[in-house]
Amino acid sequence: MLPELPKSPLPTSSKIRVYKALIEQFDLLLRAKYPLLYVVTAEEEPVEEILIEVALQSKPVRRVLFWDVARGWSDNQSDKGSVMAALSRIAQRDKATIEGDSVIYVLRDLHPILKYPHHDRHIAIIRELKNLARDLKRDRRTIVLTSHILEIPPELTEEVTAIDFPLPAIAEIGYLIQQKISPQKLNLSDLAWEQLVKACQGLSRTRIQRVLAKAIAEKEQVNDADIDAVLAEKQQAIRQTGILEFFTVNESLKNVGGLDNLKRWVRIRCDAFTEEAKRYGIPTPKGVLLVGIQGTGKSLSAKTIANEWRLPLLRLDIGRLFGSYVGESESRMRQMIQLAEATAPCVLWIDEIDKAFGNVNGASDGDSGASRRVLGTLITWMQEKNTPVFIVATANNVRILPAELMRKGRFDEIFFLNLPTESERQEIFKVHLQKLRPSRLRDFDLALLARHTNNFSGAEIEQAIIDGIHRAFGRGTVGNRQDFTTEDIIGAIEETVPLAAIASQQIESLKQWAAESGARTASNDEKLLQELRKFTIKLE
Repeated sequence: MLPELPKSPLPTSSKIRVYKALIEQFDLLLRAKYPLLYVVTAEEEPVEEILIEVALQSKPVRRVLFWDVARGWSDNQSDKGSVMAALSRIAQRDKATIEGDSVIYVLRDLHPILKYPHHDRHIAIIRELKNLARDLKRDRRTIVLTSHILEIPPELTEEVTAIDFPLPAIAEIGYLIQQKISPQKLNLSDLAWEQLVKACQGLSRTRIQRVLAKAIAEKEQVNDADIDAVLAEKQQAIRQTGILEFFTVNESLKNVGGLDNLKRWVRIRCDAFTEEAKRYGIPTPKGVLLVGIQGTGKSLSAKTIANEWRLPLLRLDIGRLFGSYVGESESRMRQMIQLAEATAPCVLWIDEIDKAFGNVNGASDGDSGASRRVLGTLITWMQEKNTPVFIVATANNVRILPAELMRKGRFDEIFFLNLPTESERQEIFKVHLQKLRPSRLRDFDLALLARHTNNFSGAEIEQAIIDGIHRAFGRGTVGNRQDFTTEDIIGAIEETVPLAAIASQQIESLKQWAAESGARTASNDEKLLQELRKFTIKLE
């Protein structure tokens, strides 16, 4: 007699609707007799719930068996600690029972074995998986591997179908909140409800339930104040990935001196992510590439775009994207994409992209081609993505970037950020002094300061102000300090050697590139435009 099939953990039609697309996807793969499925997920329970639901909807009904190295098979607790013994059971097809021809075998956490397929103890397991992949195509049996990380050895690449199990979408988040909290404990306005659901985007189901449980335990209800707690949980979750960083930004376009063309471009697209824009027929903006030497405001611009559009800002740490193991970098890139899409709409800031992918096509295979594969995944996603993830990439040395990253369709626009003009420098001084001494702004000669900072970048101007403050503070004694003045800042300026004095060739090279590529200037700088026209004439 067959053991009883597990009861469906999906008791309500509403939850089935939430998972409808995933149920249909798994059902199609099973009916098509895909022998080996590999589901990448940090959460096993929802995946297993869906597999049970798919099994129940099948005709005839399928059976689902689970195995892990600690507890063995779910029906009889046998074959603990032995992967080979577990595979032997599948190979024997349980001939004594009817179940043998219609089973979903779920094997948990085989990634350590798949990661080192040529280890003496693992060779036989890889070989048997390959044998089973051939055998299972003849009947209604399927092996489903689940793990938090994707590890597919070369021997199984043609047999395994990888599926990235998504983080919960808005519909599922709403369902999870309603299931976790009774209506009388949900003390939220309509606007707060929408904000709470959006704040949960990018969190796993476990984390959503945990942060809500904490609110209930603390004050027996969930109200508007808990949105900040959810955002704090999101910030921690994203930080733990080690790849993305969640930024809380307060900089607005008012904090950016100059760059009028870029600011105008950003303001025009302020509502481009709204439902109204979608109904109007406006395609979702893809991103911008900001090019210029260090200190010209590229990073600040990324932060202000997110704040201006009222979107969360995720910063991609390119250095941590690349792992030391084969396949690890590609897995991290997929994880990054999944998290960014789950958090959408959002701004994804890729800082100094040239350091990661510069000269990638001319590089040797010192990293086994990982850089090229990661770049391929990134540019394909940039081209094909239909989720509202706006990419702000910055680069100092744009000439070393591969052409396929720069072509039309990857970014909506490429902006060249030059050193600020005199009028822009005056505006930059005004922005920083307004923050530090709003009541004394009129005491500073902004025009004089701007004239003294020719070829200074925005970052160098800010540092000159800070150095000026230190000069004034150091002149006085305890209890007898005089505030800093224009002369203090000029003294700091005269002791500063701007980067432009050292990197003049790089700046000229960037101007020539801007003329060749047709990049837009971020500043409304007539003098620069005339210089670029000269480069264009020379090229012609």
